[in-house]
Amino acid sequence: MEPLSPEREKELQELESKLGVSFLNKNLLNQSLLHSSYGHEKSLPDNERLEFLGDAVLKLVMTEYLYNKFPGYAEGDLTKIRATVISDETLATVGKKINLGAYVLFSGNEIKSGGQKRKSNVANAFEALIGAVYLDSGLGRARDFINELLRGEVETVSKAGYIRDYKSAFQEFAQKSKHELPHYRVIKETGPRHRRVFWIEVKLKGKRCGVGRGANKKEAEQRAAAMALKRAKGGEKKKETTKETTNGGLRALISNVRKRINLK
Repeated sequence: MEPLSPEREKELQELESKLGVSFLNKNLLNQSLLHSSYGHEKSLPDNERLEFLGDAVLKLVMTEYLYNKFPGYAEGDLTKIRATVISDETLATVGKKINLGAYVLFSGNEIKSGGQKRKSNVANAFEALIGAVYLDSGLGRARDFINELLRGEVETVSKAGYIRDYKSAFQEFAQKSKHELPHYRVIKETGPRHRRVFWIEVKLKGKRCGVGRGANKKEAEQRAAAMALKRAKGGEKKKETTKETTNGGLRALISNVRKRINLK
């Protein structure tokens, strides 16, 4: 690992202050913020191994936290909450709040392509940061770090009626409506190999219900499901409104007839 420049040391100290952590090994913190493009360009170890470790630590800590926080919740409910809280979407949201992307080092080409703001990059750096905290200070400190940053997300996700996993929500809708399960299919891929953009459609009973676009298949599927769910619920409301209007019109007609024949 190359020596840290005074400017880089200052940036890392600023981030430590934001996070409320202090690293004994500043090089470990710095490595957690080295994108693979930068590592390849400079022939330095990047953050992918730390990301792998951080992902495992995050899953363990969040499982423990949810197990203790919601003693009355079934395993299925806990799994849904955990999946949403540790998703790239959530981690990127939290990472953006602390402007994490600004501290990650990218290659020149990655910066030009918007790498600092790309959700997957921010989420991956967040997990790598967790891995670095774990190696530098142990599981206890990593647990405090994770719970502090994600506690608010747990509160939001656990609220009744909250939806972020649109794919699961649309599947539940289909099952309740006695339809077959939704079918997802890639209909188009664009962009260079290292920055592919996927277009995915979702069908129900052979009919297209929604289309989604994303930097990976999971993201595109979620967006397709969100569109399908919105359309499905909109269709239900329209049916209810039509039914109410029809019933109201029928009641008005009966009332007029009763008046004409002098019935009370």
